[in-house]
Amino acid sequence: MTGSAGTNGNLANGSTGLRAVRTSTAARALMAASLSIASLGIGTAAAQEAPSPLDAPEAQTAEAGDIIVTANRTESLASKTPIALNAVSGADLIGAGVTNPTTLSDIIPTVAIDRTDGLRITIRGVSSNDNTEKGDPSAAFLLDGVYIARPQAQEVSFFDLDRVEVLRGPQGTLYGRNTTAGVVNVISARPKHRFEASIEGGYGNFDTRQLTGMVNVPIGDHVAVRAAVNYDRRDSYIRQGSSPYDLSPFKDNLSGRLSVLAELGERTNLLVRGDYSAIKGRPTNAVSAYNFFAPFAGPADGQRGTDPLYLTGVSSKDRRLLGFSEGSQSSRDNSTWGVMTELNHELSDRLTLTYLGSYREFERDEEAPGLTGFVPGINLALSNPGSLDASYWQTSHELRLAYAGDRLTAQIGGYFFKEHSVSEVLITGLLSPTPGTPGYIFGFLQNPTTARSVAGFGQATYSLTDALRVTGGLRYTSDHKSRVGATIIHSAVGEPLVFPPDSLNDASRRFHKLTWKGGLEFDLNNRTLLYGSVSTGYKAGGFNDGCLAGDDNCNAPVPEEALFYQPETLTAYELGFKMRTLGNALRLNGSYFHYDYNGLQLSQASNICGGPCQITTNAATAKIDGVELEAVLTPSPRNRFGATVAWLNARFTDYEVVPGVNFAGAKLDRSPNWVASVDYSYSLPLGNRSDITAQVRSRISDSYEFLSTTLRAQFRQPSYTRTDLTLTYNAPDRRWYVQGFAKNLENAVVLSSATTVAAFPGLAGGTVTFQDPRTYGMRAGFKF
Repeated sequence: MTGSAGTNGNLANGSTGLRAVRTSTAARALMAASLSIASLGIGTAAAQEAPSPLDAPEAQTAEAGDIIVTANRTESLASKTPIALNAVSGADLIGAGVTNPTTLSDIIPTVAIDRTDGLRITIRGVSSNDNTEKGDPSAAFLLDGVYIARPQAQEVSFFDLDRVEVLRGPQGTLYGRNTTAGVVNVISARPKHRFEASIEGGYGNFDTRQLTGMVNVPIGDHVAVRAAVNYDRRDSYIRQGSSPYDLSPFKDNLSGRLSVLAELGERTNLLVRGDYSAIKGRPTNAVSAYNFFAPFAGPADGQRGTDPLYLTGVSSKDRRLLGFSEGSQSSRDNSTWGVMTELNHELSDRLTLTYLGSYREFERDEEAPGLTGFVPGINLALSNPGSLDASYWQTSHELRLAYAGDRLTAQIGGYFFKEHSVSEVLITGLLSPTPGTPGYIFGFLQNPTTARSVAGFGQATYSLTDALRVTGGLRYTSDHKSRVGATIIHSAVGEPLVFPPDSLNDASRRFHKLTWKGGLEFDLNNRTLLYGSVSTGYKAGGFNDGCLAGDDNCNAPVPEEALFYQPETLTAYELGFKMRTLGNALRLNGSYFHYDYNGLQLSQASNICGGPCQITTNAATAKIDGVELEAVLTPSPRNRFGATVAWLNARFTDYEVVPGVNFAGAKLDRSPNWVASVDYSYSLPLGNRSDITAQVRSRISDSYEFLSTTLRAQFRQPSYTRTDLTLTYNAPDRRWYVQGFAKNLENAVVLSSATTVAAFPGLAGGTVTFQDPRTYGMRAGFKF
């Protein structure tokens, strides 16, 4: 089954994970931390494939189909880890043609990763749409265990990876804040103490070009160096139409990563990694909402609006037409770099100390015909050119002490994170189309926005018997967030900002939260694990634009209840099982979960800042119930069948958009009731250790909605099916491969977001973004 919950999946790209597993229980904490790249892209992650390109046969685990994961911050087999997760090896990513995260839902039905302004991750109906410099996601995105704060720096290219882990459900104890939905952890390949090198490339429609090179060199007996470089380019999926400005290339990125692993004695390892990415292209990413929906109007006062009518019979080509003439040339010239260090020291056979530290910077320099994605829920696109200049840096430090005894395993630790940013957003002609008049330049200057988080945590598992274990964990988090800036309404570019400004943005607030987890796990037999847990998640509160009466230079104060919003919390109850049977030929995973979701931080348009801006409030409560079933059947080395079925009931229990209009009972965004996937692969040996492998995968999704607070209605994406095919020739000993692929054979153009502002009727009703249309091409790789 593609994308199953971690008990299935090949350990590929060499036997790195298993070789690092030591019989001494204290040594289970692998020394693998990194700060990887942040290059833009789209893609999918695959799990549980047939043997993958450039994956030597000896790389398979003794328990074929299992994979080593670090979901609990120490090493364990995915089949023995008592949480719902998906684990995908790096070689399986290559085999499925996965190059980045935005189509993970093709193989992990309970996860949606959409491209808006950066990534928007939705897991089991839990998501966030505030991608501004002050916003927080609901799912934490990690690069080698390091939290990446900005969604715009999360569209990482998948190259030279060990694996991707997706943890479903709140992870508030071991991972902390902003994990109410779960965790996505992208883990880079570690240096190895042997020489190896590879080169892989591909070409596809939309002038897609991808090239990756890697070399791994041992230096003496105790040091290894690994270097990888990636080029990733493609044209826009959007058809230009009447716009006079180029839309392509959508991305044109170059990334590199250098890793050094040193053994500083028998008990100490040090990993140091650095990376740099140049992120370029044309960021236009939305088309007119009228490509998908019949013309719609705003609601009557005090009434719920009418859901827009989805247009059927429209071709993929017409849905992807821009639908309006842009006001200027869009461009993106961003960059990011980072360094990280992980030090792992065994104090004894049972006690391991781990330090993980990182520093990253992210520079944004973007010109756009508007900033639809930058201000979710507000359509500032079409004829209002805008610019965005921003600088971000973040640093994090974590110290963990892990103990592994005969019956007790435990870890305690401390964590520190800080982010600092300076940003300038300017939009021309939005409030006034006439140069030299107030409002011709409208924008936001924020200097600085900061977030600081300090936490202490501990979690322990005790074996009551050989088969029964109990787990408990606590984490206390203290967050401080602040921002100083202004909303400006000027008559010309470059007009100096004076105090008091048009509207001061000045806010600071502290938040504290204790999150916890309790769980039981039971080995029904040596191939069946039963588990149950109660866990909590927490996302810090924050603030909107404005200032409080009495603050210095605050000439337009807003009420405290409008300026600040409180933390978002979630309590999850889950029961699950993981089993292997029929001589390991059949693997089954299942889980049932119930969420109590409180203080949902929802964003919508407002004029509180003197012009259109986004405000966030604790507007709603929700409940989520779900069932996930996954199966993999491998009746022979040549044949493999997989299936996933997921049922989800994610609904508001209270959400009063305006007095008298309550969306209680309505679905949460991006939350289809049913999703299913099936896949089959067949490998035909050709002799001389070569083979041909054919794979087919199909994903079926029920309909889902996007709530528009402006319309007081929901946009609806109808049910759809997407089918992928790959055909791969693997040379003897997998020294090289050639692969042909076709993804989304149906050419379904599936919505990933929909926004509108009725107050601006000239903006074509709003805009929508969509997932990848049909793509096809060839790939090849060679291993030295």
